[in-house]
Amino acid sequence: MVSPGSLERLRAGNRRAITSLLAGEGPMSRADLARGTGLSRTTVSSLIADLIATGHVTETAARGKPHKGGSGRPPLLVTLSAPAGGVAGVDLGHGHVRVAVADRTGTVLTEEHVLLDVDAQGTAALDRAAALVRDGLARAGLEEADLQAVGMCVPAPVDRRSARVSTGIMPRWSGLQPAEELERRLGVTVVADNDANLGALAELGHGAAGGAHDVIYLKIASGVGAGIVLGGRLHRGASGTAGEIGHVQIGEDGQVCRCGNRGCLETLVSAPRLVALLQPAYDEVLSVERVLELDAAGDVGVRRVLSDAGRTIGRAVADLANSLNPQLVVVGGSLGTSASLLEGLRGAIDRYAQPATAAAVSVAPGRLGDRAEVAGAVALAIARVSA
Repeated sequence: MVSPGSLERLRAGNRRAITSLLAGEGPMSRADLARGTGLSRTTVSSLIADLIATGHVTETAARGKPHKGGSGRPPLLVTLSAPAGGVAGVDLGHGHVRVAVADRTGTVLTEEHVLLDVDAQGTAALDRAAALVRDGLARAGLEEADLQAVGMCVPAPVDRRSARVSTGIMPRWSGLQPAEELERRLGVTVVADNDANLGALAELGHGAAGGAHDVIYLKIASGVGAGIVLGGRLHRGASGTAGEIGHVQIGEDGQVCRCGNRGCLETLVSAPRLVALLQPAYDEVLSVERVLELDAAGDVGVRRVLSDAGRTIGRAVADLANSLNPQLVVVGGSLGTSASLLEGLRGAIDRYAQPATAAAVSVAPGRLGDRAEVAGAVALAIARVSA
């Protein structure tokens, strides 16, 4: 027998799914919310009634368009209410801190990005993030007391049981609970998740994955990670480590990875690795940005290296696709816009995945670029406030 507590937790999770989608997408019809969340129309209508009653959601005067251009009556739209206060999203990358302060409908009011060796400076990175949140609030004209919640992403799995990051990937964060530490500094609720998970959440809500239910989001930057969406919801796994595709072993005698194993995928295809591989063949100092420019210009060497990287990643993604049967693979991170990498990735999926699986899946670049993770963090904070 299902307990009342279990049903209420399920209902609360469904409410968060709706408010997260509204935070990213803006006003939507009940039918579009059902398609976007994978919930039934009856369930969505009941949850919307609850959210209207509690003041979290309102109906707008505007009307949407009938689904697929039909001729029926335009549907009523619902939107998040605009209560007082704000939220913040914190994106901790391996080498940067990005902070956005937004109102509770998801409109970003201020955003700032600084470079910092986050892996090596756990406490300093959290101090800097807290300072950037306070600065963002001030520039947005908000008081610290107006801050309702903070969403935060970190570039490693977050254990769902201990709330600690994987110290195998970030050993200098040993013993740190990122959400608890930032919460202590700011005095408000902080919710933390893996960066690829929040990138997936953002692309699902208002990016390339809008309307899709089964998605693999790849973040290819200084590391490689995957956010997995099944049935319209993030799949984190039993302990929170689902999607660590960057640590799939490609070769037993390969380079030692920061996780302690040898031959992990990200040792071959991370952005710094590819730049270093290309650098000896060029007279200029290369950066990721410059490599992408050369790729767009058709440089033969760059295109070869990036397409090879795409094929290597695609071999691992093909195995994942055979298990999950996704409808879409979205490629984000600093290399997500590389046409050559996407071409290699697509080719490997076609070659190594089962024919029906390969035919069912599309491959697309992310629409949100390097802002996907902070946008996902903002949506996570809004969902917590609206729960």
